[in-house]
Amino acid sequence: MTSESGRPAGGGAGTEGEAVGWAAVEAAAPEFAALVRERFGRHRHHVLATLRKDGAPRLAGLEADFRFGELWLGMMAGSRKVQDLRRDPRFGLHANPGGGTDLAGGDVRVSGWAVEVRDPDLKARYAAAVQPPEPFDLFRAVLTEVVRTSAEAPFIKLEVWRPGRPLRTMRRTSQDPQVLQGPADE
Repeated sequence: MTSESGRPAGGGAGTEGEAVGWAAVEAAAPEFAALVRERFGRHRHHVLATLRKDGAPRLAGLEADFRFGELWLGMMAGSRKVQDLRRDPRFGLHANPGGGTDLAGGDVRVSGWAVEVRDPDLKARYAAAVQPPEPFDLFRAVLTEVVRTSAEAPFIKLEVWRPGRPLRTMRRTSQDPQVLQGPADE
């Protein structure tokens, strides 16, 4: 179960840090947010990571939707991913990389908590706009991290945004000392 903020109810793992809706990302880093949103918009289906009951990761296809200033995660009613998110709302969402190997537009992923939409009026508003197959379950994403990885020869460029922090940009090559020695955990 989750609170309205999206944090797991009653505390527990994953409750540290701030989590915000998509509109906060757009307000804090508008150009970055536009790149991320555009990248997700290239394909309809993306890859959602949730946690199974035993703690193992589960990967599943998902249609993600940016609308009304939020990132929405819609899914078949009662699916395994719904059960996972109701038990533990932490998730990762990776944009579909598409065909080929060039990753035009970069490689994009977001992570945070999924808050189930229980308000029938809000769910009806969403359904009227999107017309998903019925019945469906709907979650609003509250984000703890947004990451874009792209190529900027001779570097790999990593852009990381977290609530309350400025956008951080790093450029790396496979010859960087910290890569060769092994990165420190963040």
